[in-house]
Parts: sequence; structure tokens; C-alpha cells
Amino acid sequence: MLFRRRDVLNFWLRTVEKRKLAWLPTVQVQRQNFELQAMGFPRERGLKDEKVVLGGVSCRKLTPKDARGTLLYLHGGAYIMGSPSTHCALAGTIAAKTHLQVILPNYRLAPEHPFPAAFDDACAVAEALEPVSDQLVIGGDSAGGGLTLSVLSHLCERGHAPRAAFAFSPWTDLSFKGNSLTTNAQTDAILPVERIYEVRKHYLHNADPLDHRASPLFAPFKNAPPVFLQWSDSEILADDGRRMAARLREQGVIVTSKEWHDLPHVWQLFHDRLSEADAALADLYAFIDDQFATPETTR
Repeated sequence: MLFRRRDVLNFWLRTVEKRKLAWLPTVQVQRQNFELQAMGFPRERGLKDEKVVLGGVSCRKLTPKDARGTLLYLHGGAYIMGSPSTHCALAGTIAAKTHLQVILPNYRLAPEHPFPAAFDDACAVAEALEPVSDQLVIGGDSAGGGLTLSVLSHLCERGHAPRAAFAFSPWTDLSFKGNSLTTNAQTDAILPVERIYEVRKHYLHNADPLDHRASPLFAPFKNAPPVFLQWSDSEILADDGRRMAARLREQGVIVTSKEWHDLPHVWQLFHDRLSEADAALADLYAFIDDQFATPETTR
């Protein structure tokens, strides 16, 4: 029998990493584990790497030599872990391939800083970038994908919509109404569904899960730019992606979306090692190229 890299990756994630995430005892240990694992991701060479402060938030800025615009990238990690360091490999690859300088905010994490701290920090950085909003793309993965969409709604309400937005496997509904949380509990290669209520408690504390700053599935998107979404049919957040795409289309947003088959949550992190990750990112690059090829006056 011929095993593909996807099959090997899924087996390893299910038998090792998913079990580890299910029992890691504290948030601090989970953060350390994530930071350590991220050191193994291949990183793009030739980018200028700087620390900057935007809107009072510390950020990491990765700049290719031929930058034509800016990408505000919001990292994933369930609002309790992750950092610019864990996502600089993926963000750097996107920067190099799309010719965008990337801003990675080090937004505050729960439980030390519960909702709406992450949203407030992301909005502060986005507002600091409003002078270049016509050349701005915002994007993110998992919780950062949900945060991206919440920030997009906020920017649209301010009348400063970016040029485009994208999200990988976004977490968009903290009220947990998606059926895939139960139907995909076994097929999800990495996320242990039994910890999701604990994570939500860390982040929301006593806030309303229907607050659209936390759950962009319920947000308004008047005059939003084109949005690009990807998710896997086997992950517990599959319905978050499906319903988000439908919600955006209901509001007249142009959505480019694709549901991939039997891939781990945010498989794009495995670029240069997994062909499906490279193919998914190639679709994103084409989408971004299309947005920059379209004159602002005709969007």
C-alpha cells in the first residue's frame, strides 16, 4: 500500500500531538510546547526582520525587497498560545510569494488577558495601518482567522475596509453550534474537542459567546472586500468555515472558499513539506495577485 505524506502526517498528529494537547497540564506548558515545535518549520530567507510598535502593540515586521503592500497577519493558538515567532515561517513564506510586508502583532493572550484584549490589540494595529488600507490585506489562522474576520467587520464599520482578507481554518463561532464539533471529533487530526470548553472559558471568561467581536459568524460585513477561506472537511471547525462563507455571501461579500479533504487543522503550516499545503498557499497567492491586479476604483 502506498502511503502519502498526508496520511503519515495525520497518523503522527493523531497518535502523538493530539494526545499531547489533550493532557498538557497548564497553559504555560502548552505555550512552551507550541514555541518549541514551531522552531522546526522552514523559514524564508532574504526578508528584513524588525521589531516595531503599532497602535501601542509590539509587532514583528517581515519585509521582502519588492513589497507592494502590507499584510496584517493574526496568529492562531486558541487565544491562549502562539506568537509572532510560532507563525513567522508561514507569514514569511506568504510575504515572499505575495510581495507584501507582513505585520505580526504580539497580541495579548488569555487567561491573563481575556476577551476583548486580543480583539482590542488587533484593532489597534489595524487602525494604525488605516493610512495604507487600500494596500492592506488582513489574514490569519484558527483563532487568528476568527480574529481576522472580527477585525474586518470593525474596519468596515469604520469605513476603512482593507483590500482583501483571508483565513485558514477559522474559529468563528464560540457558541459552539457547529455540528462538526461532534461529527469530526474522531477525524480531526490535531484538535482534542474535549478541551475546547476549557479554552473558551480562558478566553471569554464571562463574556457572551455571541458577541461578534469574539464570534464573527454573527458580525455585520457591510461593504466588505473579497474574502478567501480554506478549511478541511475532517476538522472540528469545518462548520465554522462553511457557515462563515455562507454568512459572508448572504451579506453580498465576494467569497473564494475551498473545503479540502482529510487534512489537519491549519495544514498550511506544513508548507514545503506537504504538497497540499503548498497547493493551498498557491491558491492564496493567486487570490492576492487578483486583488492587486484590480484597480481600487473598480473593486
